[in-house]
Amino acid sequence: MISENSPAPIFKLFDETGELRALTDYLGNPVVLYFYPKDDTPGCTKEACNFRDDYSVYQDAGVVILGVSPDTPKSHAKFKAKYNLPFTLLADEDHQVCELYGVWGLKKFMGREYEGVLRTTFLIDAQGMVKKVFPNVKPDGHSGEVLAALKA
Repeated sequence: MISENSPAPIFKLFDETGELRALTDYLGNPVVLYFYPKDDTPGCTKEACNFRDDYSVYQDAGVVILGVSPDTPKSHAKFKAKYNLPFTLLADEDHQVCELYGVWGLKKFMGREYEGVLRTTFLIDAQGMVKKVFPNVKPDGHSGEVLAALKA
């Protein structure tokens, strides 16, 4: 996994509209880069809606929020519309960016092991450096943790 005080790995992914977005597009602004397993599932919806509900605070601070999962742009568009999410969702269908950030790995659910996204958030400063890593994120209240770290 990428560590704090290291450069954030650069990537390009398609967003929910099919537009190619690069992390470098956001240099000059702090970025909350959060990786989540799947659109429209209970935990992922709770996490996304937390960020949505606090969005004006992030906007006032000039912070960009980017959500990343292996879902398709079409799935992201539906998820974004259903929950009125005001931030960009990026499609990492081949999970290369997840692997680049070290958030693709072995998971367990109901006694079954499989590979998937390890729910993780990276707080990246305006110069592209990772300032804080939140591993093993609990969806409920996570946005508050990120906001507290931004103020620290």
